[in-house]
Amino acid sequence: MRHVRLALAMLLLPAVCLAADPDPDVPITGRRPADDAELEYWLRNARVAHRFSVAETGRALDLTAAEVDAACTRLGIDASAEQSPFAGDALPVLPYPGGRHPRIGFLEGAIDPQRETKVSVFTPWQPSDHSRADYVVVDVPEAIWSNLGLTYLAHTHIDTVWTKAGLTLPVLEWDRRDDGSLTIQRELPNGIVFTSRVEPKANHVAMTLTLTNGTSETLTDLRVQNCVMLKAADGFARQDNDNKVAHDPYMAVRHESADRWILTGWKPNHRTWANAKCPCLHSDPQFPDCAPGATSVVRGWLSFYEGSDIDAEFARIDALQWWEGD
Repeated sequence: MRHVRLALAMLLLPAVCLAADPDPDVPITGRRPADDAELEYWLRNARVAHRFSVAETGRALDLTAAEVDAACTRLGIDASAEQSPFAGDALPVLPYPGGRHPRIGFLEGAIDPQRETKVSVFTPWQPSDHSRADYVVVDVPEAIWSNLGLTYLAHTHIDTVWTKAGLTLPVLEWDRRDDGSLTIQRELPNGIVFTSRVEPKANHVAMTLTLTNGTSETLTDLRVQNCVMLKAADGFARQDNDNKVAHDPYMAVRHESADRWILTGWKPNHRTWANAKCPCLHSDPQFPDCAPGATSVVRGWLSFYEGSDIDAEFARIDALQWWEGD
């Protein structure tokens, strides 16, 4: 497969002057960039790479439509430009900007989704006219459960141990590394620390979740939900499960009219399943019990396959023993 990476060159420019009062007719739910470097990054991310509309970009970046247009003009961003090749052959992976809900349905189960757990993995089947972007949104993690209860949730749906206690977790962002990898670390109020790492490779995306128990008691029943949302993957977003195959620890979805597949897997594995309403894929891992001061690790995989023998592809991936890490 030929994989194309998106070039997002960041230029240090003078701080932009943004209007203090957004247009009341434009819903604002996003995060306003702190300076021009961040403004340009997120504008290129949303408008050029993700092909978001001006309105969606405004919702992602807490800007009005007029501010989005003015900033693009001033920073020389042509939203109609073709996606540029990136040096190297790694799969294209970017932080998901928000502003567009990553689900088609079951929206009541994911109110106000947080962008700091979400990355976009762009498929190798981009449209030739560049009219849209073709990608999946991976929530890593969507949720973490433990013997304490729902210990983390990347959107609003049901109470976590923190919302029950009246605590609000701070807003975070992905740390964007020079090698294309993305990492984020969150420390919870009771001392639990988890770190997500997403590393694009030539033919797959390697994912790692690390959890350190900073509490005084052993943590058990450490189940994780990691979600691969298919809304923006053309031909894969049918809202049923007839096009999906479970082969523990893998969950795969087939294109509606071609021998193309999207696969994901995590180990140690708790369960594989799919939600037709979203639609999405789940290969959900489980951390081993974690003593005070100890650290546990689970690892994940995401890849694309073109061919008719999905069982052979499962076997090929399994033979790599990717869960052992580097």
